[in-house]
Amino acid sequence: MRAAIVTARGGSRRIPRKNVKDFLGKPMIGYAIGTALASGLFDRVVVSTDNEEIAEVSRRLGAEVPFRRPPELSDDNASTDKVLLHAVQECRRIYGGLSDGCCIYPTSPFLTAGDLARGRDMLLAHRATSAFPVVKYDFPIEQAFILDGVHPRAKWPDKLMARSQDFEDHYHDAGMFYWFDAEKFLQAGELFCADSVAFAVPGDRFQDINTPEDWERAEIKFRVLAGQTVR
Repeated sequence: MRAAIVTARGGSRRIPRKNVKDFLGKPMIGYAIGTALASGLFDRVVVSTDNEEIAEVSRRLGAEVPFRRPPELSDDNASTDKVLLHAVQECRRIYGGLSDGCCIYPTSPFLTAGDLARGRDMLLAHRATSAFPVVKYDFPIEQAFILDGVHPRAKWPDKLMARSQDFEDHYHDAGMFYWFDAEKFLQAGELFCADSVAFAVPGDRFQDINTPEDWERAEIKFRVLAGQTVR
């Protein structure tokens, strides 16, 4: 069995009810669930949550909520690795098997079926523990500053005046999804392994959504990508 596992806890503080809050006409989690269902890549779309409202909304959107996430995996300190380990074990207990799957974050309105298919293909082609998207930093990290009070200090002074084209590209996790081989992930206990593989997605389809300002930026980007007028 191949499953999408959407991890959605209910304790968001900076954006209350973030995972079910309306995002341009749909509950935020609906984008992750809808894309996973429409992709045709999964036998089941499962939501791991501790919250009854999230569970009800998820079922209404077509996902399954066959188990409840325990409190110790539902606070700010719970890692994705631990949450996913619990979900994989529960899926195997309830459904009888899980060969591979995809952990999808619920705040992924820019997720596409093409992204999911590319991640799956990379996971299988490379026989990797995990496969996930990354985004390129839009400025060389070697020329970063830190603030000493109000005074900017070059983190790496010897690189500050170098040509930007002489630096390597650097990438960060897009925070959208992680394909995983179930057996390898259970053995490793973590998603980021030496054999993990990744591919780049464009920056205009990436937005961390942790604050109200992030939410507003995500709405603007979504409207632009959809060809809507932004005021």
